[in-house]
Amino acid sequence: MTIKKITALVLIITCFACNDYVDILPEGQENSETFFNSSTDYEDALVGVYDLLSTTYLNNILGEIASDNSKCGGGDATDVLDWQQIDDMTHNADNGALRSLFQFMYAGISRANYIVEFQNKIDFEGKEQLLAENLFLRSYYYFELVKFFGDVPLYTEGRITLEQSQSIGRTPKSEVYAQLETDLLSVIDDLPWQQNQNGRVTKGAALSLLGKIYLYQDKFDLAATTLEQVIVSEQYQLVEDFGTIFLNSNENNIESVFEVQYFGGEGASFDCFQCVEGNIAVGFMGPRFTGGDFSPFTSGFSFNPPTGELYNSFADNDERRDATILNMDQFVAENPGVTFNLGNVNDYTGYYNKKYIPYAEANSQDVNLTHSNNYRAIRYSDVLLMAAEAYNRSGLNDSKARTYLNRVRVRAGLDEVQSSGANLTEDIFAERRLELAGEGHRFFDQVRTGRTSTIENFSDYNVLFPIPRIEIELAGNNWEQNEGY
Repeated sequence: MTIKKITALVLIITCFACNDYVDILPEGQENSETFFNSSTDYEDALVGVYDLLSTTYLNNILGEIASDNSKCGGGDATDVLDWQQIDDMTHNADNGALRSLFQFMYAGISRANYIVEFQNKIDFEGKEQLLAENLFLRSYYYFELVKFFGDVPLYTEGRITLEQSQSIGRTPKSEVYAQLETDLLSVIDDLPWQQNQNGRVTKGAALSLLGKIYLYQDKFDLAATTLEQVIVSEQYQLVEDFGTIFLNSNENNIESVFEVQYFGGEGASFDCFQCVEGNIAVGFMGPRFTGGDFSPFTSGFSFNPPTGELYNSFADNDERRDATILNMDQFVAENPGVTFNLGNVNDYTGYYNKKYIPYAEANSQDVNLTHSNNYRAIRYSDVLLMAAEAYNRSGLNDSKARTYLNRVRVRAGLDEVQSSGANLTEDIFAERRLELAGEGHRFFDQVRTGRTSTIENFSDYNVLFPIPRIEIELAGNNWEQNEGY
């Protein structure tokens, strides 16, 4: 089984050409009820569940644009208007990006539920681990939905049908979280610490996601004990040189707990973003180079430019700053002859996201859609900072919280902190921003910790995004809209 390549089987599982996220069986594919007859069939179906991870490029971009870390950018103020609206906090229930995200995540859930629906049909060697990976992936997709939308319909038994969508209401997020906790706790023992294939779910990934779900609910004691299991396992380490973490040549490194695999050798089109195998976010976030020698990079669409305030939040001796953010003035000064287009002048900051910048590499069909930069979904430094927060905010152990925080700071070339209590809490929050800048976590960290005052045009109801209007209508107007939309 290969994680980067989807098989034709997925056509049996979910139809993306349909107008909603429910399962519609394509004409001539009446054999979906009798599909699972071998271990290979289950493995191929699991490829389809993994494949929807590629669509989380959108979650990454929106998690930054909605925060105080970056502006929307692009070509002008109307370029990808859905993203511009989220940056300006003027988005509504008709926002196309939010609908795509909603559809993509539920498509992944429906594919996972297809396996759940037929999980007892046959037995084979390795079945427990395969089912465990599947439930992790379903939990990952549901967690993304809850982060964006709050209460969401919870489907657990099988593929999502039109009848189900019109009969099941939005499930309180506390109940969704409870289901995710149950699912992840049930799979941990069936997952190995190491996989023989990059991108496959591990025990460390399951424990880390569970710990994060606890943290998002302020269940700090549980978060601390869960994340501690990842730390004491000694399966992961901080990469010594921060500047190498996000290089394409250093994917799936010792710091990677869960990493979304992308493939730069097969393209799609702007008509079918969900069909792409490459990391779309990367091409969208690069500078608009127009001339000169700008290697090792290639040109992009100038979206998601970090703000000057974020750049200046790094200390001058913080080794993460220049590995996280490309300073365009500095780059041009070091590379005379390089020219570029500012794009959206209202959002031009002079900076670009260097963690996910497009490199000149082999691409197919469209250089902006097929970059192979993997998305580091969960890094060990994130685990350390989550554990530090959990130990500190629970009052369990400030000493251990400082130790974990300082591991991250020392790697960045910074002095250790000696704070405790509320001051230590603030130090941890500040470190999360700097360590994880550009990785799509900032907005949700701001919301869950109540630190949204620095988000321009933010209103209280913006803690959640609106449920797409057309999805409410397709569900028979059975779902209430989030307050304020």
